[in-house]
Amino acid sequence: MEFKVIKIKKPGDINFILGQAHFIKTVEDLQEALVSSVPKIKFGIAFCESSGPRLVRFSGNDNELIELAKTNALNIGAGHTFIIFIKNAFPINLLPGIKAIPEVCNIFCATSNPTQVIIGETKQGRAILGVVDGLSSIEIESKKDIKARKKFLRDIGYKIQ
Repeated sequence: MEFKVIKIKKPGDINFILGQAHFIKTVEDLQEALVSSVPKIKFGIAFCESSGPRLVRFSGNDNELIELAKTNALNIGAGHTFIIFIKNAFPINLLPGIKAIPEVCNIFCATSNPTQVIIGETKQGRAILGVVDGLSSIEIESKKDIKARKKFLRDIGYKIQ
């Protein structure tokens, strides 16, 4: 087995969700989950088919995000992997609907951080072994950090009072 590190290519702080499913209808089911979860969401989805023609299937409503999804999915190239890039929404609002899709098997990450995907490659194909989501922690939060965290969550509307 050969190990590879695939960097997710994306601009700035765009959020994405990386997961694994098991069926060709995943693209359509993911699209339905996204548009029913957040009005006015912008997204691009790509899904790596691992049998038959082995195509990268895709959908979305934003050309830039669709292209990001297609490019990253093809770079990863692991069977039945999907990647969703989003604007006008946060993964926290989408994950319950995505996890409720019967063919979704796993979510590897949901982040806007710089991300690396750890791939294992055999003669048969590729598998995602894990992800590096962001950077390593360097210290314990202080009282000032706690206050800033709580303020941030209230500022963006995820906590009240």
